[in-house]
Amino acid sequence: MNILVCISKTPDTTSKVSFDGSGQHYIEDGVQFIMNPYDEWYALVRALELKEQFGGQVDVIHVGPATSEMIIRKALAIGADAAYRVDAVAKDAYFTACQISDYAKKKNYDILFVGKETIDHNGSEVGSFIAAMLDLPFVSYTTKLSINDQLVQATNEIEGGIEVVEVSLPIVVSAAKGLAEQRIPNMKGIMDAKKKPLEIIPAVDVNTNIELVRFELPPNKSSVRMIDPNNINELLSVFSDDLKII
Repeated sequence: MNILVCISKTPDTTSKVSFDGSGQHYIEDGVQFIMNPYDEWYALVRALELKEQFGGQVDVIHVGPATSEMIIRKALAIGADAAYRVDAVAKDAYFTACQISDYAKKKNYDILFVGKETIDHNGSEVGSFIAAMLDLPFVSYTTKLSINDQLVQATNEIEGGIEVVEVSLPIVVSAAKGLAEQRIPNMKGIMDAKKKPLEIIPAVDVNTNIELVRFELPPNKSSVRMIDPNNINELLSVFSDDLKII
C-alpha cells in the first residue's frame, strides 16, 4: 500500500502572535515552529500503521521553503520512507493543494492523508481541494479507518454525531483526533532520517483568486466585572448588552 501524507509547519501553540507594520506578514523572530499536530499525530501515524499492516511505502510532502526541512526530517524520523518538498512559500490552501495534487497525479498512491486542519489558520480546505483536483473520494474528519481488500470503512465526525462510510481505494482522508496515537521518534529513527531521501520539487504556476489584505489581532480582553449576586437588574443589563452585540 502506497500512502502520501501531507504535512505542514505551524507555530507552537505557546508562540506570541504578532504582525509587521503592513499587517500582512507574521513575525517569525523567536517563534518555535512544529509539525502541525493533526498531520503528525494522526495522519502520519495512521499511515505508518497501515504500512505495518499491509506493507508498502509512506511518503510525506510539504509545501514550503528550506527552513521547513527540520519538520520534514522529523516525519522521516517517526517512520516515513521518503520526503518531498515543493520549493515555494504557501500562499493559501488552494495554492498548496495545487502543488500537492500536481505531484500526486504522477504517482500511484492508494491513500492521501492530510490533517483535518492546521492549528494556525484552521481552514480545513486542503484535503477537499486535493480530492477535487484528483477526482477522488474524500472522507473528512476521520476518527477511525479500517481496510478490507480495496474497501475502506471510515468513521467521521459530523454535526451532532458520527457517521460510518464505506468507499473504495484510492481516497483522500483528513485525519482527526482519535485516528491514531502519537509516536515519539527514537534515536535509531533520528539517525536513519539523515539517510532517507528528501527531494526538492519546483513549484508549478498557480493563479489564485484570493488577495491577502491584512491580519488583525482580536481586541484585548476586558477586565473582570464584579456584580453583586443580589443585583439581578445589573446582571440582566449586562446580558442584554451582550445580546445586542451578537
